[in-house]
Amino acid sequence: MAEDEKQTAAAKQRIITHMNSDHQDSLVMFLQVYNRLSSSTAKSAQLEDVSLSDMVIKAGDGARYTIPIEPPMKSLLEARHRFVDMHSHCLSSLGISDIKIEKYSAPHGHFTVIFAVCFATYVAFSRRENFLPGSLLYDLIFKRFPRFTLFCYDIQPLLISLMVGIHVCEATYMALYRLKPYRVPLLSGLWWTWMISCFIEGFGSFQRFDALVRQEKAKKEQQKPNLSGKP
Repeated sequence: MAEDEKQTAAAKQRIITHMNSDHQDSLVMFLQVYNRLSSSTAKSAQLEDVSLSDMVIKAGDGARYTIPIEPPMKSLLEARHRFVDMHSHCLSSLGISDIKIEKYSAPHGHFTVIFAVCFATYVAFSRRENFLPGSLLYDLIFKRFPRFTLFCYDIQPLLISLMVGIHVCEATYMALYRLKPYRVPLLSGLWWTWMISCFIEGFGSFQRFDALVRQEKAKKEQQKPNLSGKP
């Protein structure tokens, strides 16, 4: 009996250590879904105890929450599969992916050209006065191309309005259908980097973001899920 208790305690500690070190995101989601906590409150969640019928998680605010495991497990050996199922349920409930994007992919190759052209267009068309004598851009560039400069002056209000409007829509789409599902923290430095990049260049940022998602999916397919802490 004492030997069984010792093995159970060791298995429990192995699960707790593994979840806290490698699957904290899952613990945060457990609190969000099963205890209705906000992401900010659930942040820094730590598993403190696990039994056949429930687990105790300490939230970022220091409070402890009990999450029932239903139906109760017959053995802690079931923990891996139960936690995987709970993880999948939380992903579905929160409307997010199992893939998490944690870096920014800067423009490269032809994306650099697109980014530079879009940025230059924003700068040039930000003020109609840029196409009139006396402005820095006019004196440096546009005075050499009078007909083109007049054309730019005429279309400036329409072009900048369309460009800003379209890119605002694209940035909104990026926030809702890329950053949120792939768990980029709202208003974080990474979130702002992707949003500003999308606002400037538009579609190119989506292509690079989707490439990162494909890379992460390929990595995940090579790894078998292991929530039990066993090798």
